[in-house]
Amino acid sequence: MARYRDFDGRTRRVERWGKTENAARSKLRVALQDRSALARQGELSGASYLRDAIKLWKERFDRAVEKGTRSPGSAETYQRHIDGHILPALGELRVAEATTGVLDRFLTQVADETGPPTAKACRSVLSGVFGLAIRYGAILTNPVRDVSPIEGKPRKAPRALTREERTEWLVQLDTDEKAVRRDLPDLTRFLLATGVRIGEAIAVLWSQVNFTTGEVTFDSTIIRVTGKGLLRKTTKTDTGKRTLRLPDWAMAMLQRRFLANPRLDAPVFPNTEGGLRDPWNTRRDLRNARGSAKFAWVTSHNFRKTAATILDEAGLTSRDVADQLGHARPSMTQDVYFGRKASNPRVVAALEDIFDEPSKEESGG
Repeated sequence: MARYRDFDGRTRRVERWGKTENAARSKLRVALQDRSALARQGELSGASYLRDAIKLWKERFDRAVEKGTRSPGSAETYQRHIDGHILPALGELRVAEATTGVLDRFLTQVADETGPPTAKACRSVLSGVFGLAIRYGAILTNPVRDVSPIEGKPRKAPRALTREERTEWLVQLDTDEKAVRRDLPDLTRFLLATGVRIGEAIAVLWSQVNFTTGEVTFDSTIIRVTGKGLLRKTTKTDTGKRTLRLPDWAMAMLQRRFLANPRLDAPVFPNTEGGLRDPWNTRRDLRNARGSAKFAWVTSHNFRKTAATILDEAGLTSRDVADQLGHARPSMTQDVYFGRKASNPRVVAALEDIFDEPSKEESGG
């Protein structure tokens, strides 16, 4: 027998019987769990199945997507990992049974079998699910908080195209009939002139190009969502929404393109039918255009790195370059997009004059 305080605040006797004392205790424990779950219908408790907690969390995430505060791409990615990894391994557990140790073993296995990026995505989902469980009072602490760090491969140093490589790359594209049909020469020049992401470049409409001021406004990107096709969605952050001044040669290229198709509601870089271009297909076209092994490393992101490095070498501040790329934090720009310099003459000049008197080597002493 136990005394249980119900949802209405009243304390009632709960009794269960069994052939043995342990059997009776076990039945009583189950009865109390069921009573607690019944009192919290539509919510979560420690006795709830993890699959139900995940479903509730995903429903809330999807509502946030509809409001525009979460990305449809993230929702699709999370659902893929929920269906492919989390539910098969953990879905039948009770919320209270998903301890740090259980989750740590699961994430370690995912990292070993499919890679750290997938494990990190699963961790993000689980952290959100158990955060929701805390808010419902189902658990007191988030078991994901203390799982082992998920170690990935060291990030490769950014590589920017040199002046000679840029020239050779563009000559290669200009003389490749297939690349020309895919509109890659102009698209590459646009990426180099702006440093924007490929999804941002193909989302630009002619109404966002100001030929009077030589500026282009970026506020959207193109993504593909299963069941919905291509979507033109606003960028993630306020810093992603920006107006950039382009060099004269880039504006001349845009002027030529606009005269061939003067429709303000059309994309600057459309697909073959004049509609939105698929970013995945565009990246594939760029890979196919790389030709020789010399450019086997080139991706659309290398053009972004190249633009950032050019601006850095021209003496612009990290904040200036971050604004160009749409980064909220200049540290992100420095760590990921700047090509590293082997040596800096300004450092040597600064260190030359650190003594009040000449060194012994200079004075011959």
